[in-house]
Amino acid sequence: MFKSILVPVDGSEHAQKALSVACQLARQEEGCTLHLVHIPEELAHETTLVWGIGAIAIEASREEREEAGKLVMSRAAEAAREQGATNIETVIGQGDPARTILSESRRRGVDAIVMGSRGLSDLQGFVVGSVSHKVAHTAECTVITVR
Repeated sequence: MFKSILVPVDGSEHAQKALSVACQLARQEEGCTLHLVHIPEELAHETTLVWGIGAIAIEASREEREEAGKLVMSRAAEAAREQGATNIETVIGQGDPARTILSESRRRGVDAIVMGSRGLSDLQGFVVGSVSHKVAHTAECTVITVR
């Protein structure tokens, strides 16, 4: 069905669920590649991350967010392997999350983007629109949003 799937991972529970769905899809197509993308963001509130990673404080420096991001990517790749994914690529991007996700999807020529309906920037999403909403309405490929 899909030979290449991009999965934005931010450490949220929604992203964790999206990764599980992406892994299920990847197992259905021999040789499917999962592209895991993380974009460190400014946080509007203290945030607890999944995969056994503690909380990130609102006052965290860019370097601290980037280090947490590397850990999120490592744990996400490990979780994907545990769920049967074999071809995994990881990318740490920069900039606006929606634009970076769309750019990476075009650059890598993915067949689908599987992402959580909400991420770490939940509060900001209510005001300016969620990342998943922006991606779903702009992407040139299939977008699957997981609740």
